[in-house]
Amino acid sequence: MTGTGTDNARPDNFIEQIIHKDNASGKFAGRVVTRFPPEPNGYLHIGHAKSICLNFGVAERFGGHCFLRMDDTNPLKETAEYVAAIQRDVRWLGFDWGERESHASDYFEQLYGFAEELIHRGCAFVCSLSLDEIRATRGTLTEAGTPSPYRDRSVEENLDLFRRMRAGEFADGDHVLRAKIDMASPNINMRDPVLYRVRRAHHQRTGNAWCIYPMYDYTHCLSDYLEGVTHSLCTLEFEDHRPLYDWVLDTLATPHHPQQIEFSRLNLEYTVLSKRVLNTLVADGHVEGWDDPRMPTVAGLRRRGVRPQAIREFCHRIGITRSDGTVEMSALERCIRDDLEAVPRALAVVEPLKVVLTNYPEDREEWFTAPNHPQVEALGAREVPFCRELWIERDDFMFEPPNKKYKRLSPGAEVRLRYGYIIRCDEVVTGNDGEAVELRCSVDLESRAGGANAERKVKGVIHWVSARHGVGAEMRLYDRLFTESNPGGLKDGRRFTDVLNPDSLVLREGFVEPYLAGLDVGSRVQFERTGWFYLEPERSRPERPVFNRIITLRDNWS
Repeated sequence: MTGTGTDNARPDNFIEQIIHKDNASGKFAGRVVTRFPPEPNGYLHIGHAKSICLNFGVAERFGGHCFLRMDDTNPLKETAEYVAAIQRDVRWLGFDWGERESHASDYFEQLYGFAEELIHRGCAFVCSLSLDEIRATRGTLTEAGTPSPYRDRSVEENLDLFRRMRAGEFADGDHVLRAKIDMASPNINMRDPVLYRVRRAHHQRTGNAWCIYPMYDYTHCLSDYLEGVTHSLCTLEFEDHRPLYDWVLDTLATPHHPQQIEFSRLNLEYTVLSKRVLNTLVADGHVEGWDDPRMPTVAGLRRRGVRPQAIREFCHRIGITRSDGTVEMSALERCIRDDLEAVPRALAVVEPLKVVLTNYPEDREEWFTAPNHPQVEALGAREVPFCRELWIERDDFMFEPPNKKYKRLSPGAEVRLRYGYIIRCDEVVTGNDGEAVELRCSVDLESRAGGANAERKVKGVIHWVSARHGVGAEMRLYDRLFTESNPGGLKDGRRFTDVLNPDSLVLREGFVEPYLAGLDVGSRVQFERTGWFYLEPERSRPERPVFNRIITLRDNWS
């Protein structure tokens, strides 16, 4: 695709405006190269999806390309599983990096060479303070830091120590390599930051070839340079790191200098978008894994049944700005509902209550024609079986209606069955606890289409499933994971684990019409009057389908 930035479907965001100016001025010779650089220490979440859509989308729009680069510089937390999960998620979202997958570890030898060059230039030194001592001497926002007593080591001594660090002569924490910049800088990131540390750990790609590993700020800018990145798009927390990004490239006098541009990260209500917190939820068993459908991970959303186009549309709608803010969860849910609006509809009962039609012959059954979607004729129609015994939703019956506007069943009340007859509740059979276990109803046999009473009006219409033909199914009713809108920023001493929603997953044994049992796993369908559901591939069996609730018909939290 040759992008010109003239897509009339949406206005340019501020980053695209910058690229337009760069192209007009001849900067980067009109090239646009971006990158998405996740650390493979967990699964991607909805916040990463925003960055994926931006980086790949900008490259596509301007006829450039985007690297998928794994920032694998911390072997203690990174695994091949996470690398594979990242690749899978980016592909699922609809983006292709082609031959441009890279890893920071691809450049370890070159990064090491650049570090030696900084030492030769007198711009880096080996420091023998502990990490705690380095933190203690960095100063504050109002007070300058204290120079390391090792800051003035000679170039020869620094080279010798750094090479011995690489050779494995020192233990973790004995020495680090630091940039020599300015301990009085108002930007703490410029106060002789650490560039390399000793870390004796097995790397998931390089094995035990290295025992020193570069820090992110050092690795990132040089990887951008080596890959020819033109526009390095980062979230706003990296704005204070940009002077260091530029310092490394300027000090090394690299012939190509990428431009770092910051944008606001995604903050979303009723969730947390911190890998550390998400890892805690997984490790402590609050969820079933990184791909639990309650998690805000891309894998979790996929397993819940959300489609990638809904996530891409959400990222488009919230836009790209430099202003931090929090997006309402309803905005994401609205995109999910809009995307699912045209999927087929069907009858299913999530919390069943038996209905017996006392005046309907036991040996009789009928088949009602029902459209698969009231507005989408192309989806066709199906035949729905009907017989003497039915299942209805337990919520569609009350002993005592709350008001005159109540439109469902109660003793003596009438409703119309969707696509079928009008029925009246004549008798209620209760259990030992006083709860209804069965409704005995009479059916108006002339109220079906074509009958004498077909046009007779009643207040309500409810859905149902034939007890004889219905297929038992597990219903997994997923909801928001937290009860508070800002679970990561509670001010009253509570932790995020204190506001987990106990109803984020409710299991129900329900029934679906036979049509649904024949769907391919991975299909999506709207249960009429209930919500959108996903026939989960991993748990479903032919004789027992498992449906994940993707989302309710409307926002129940507003």
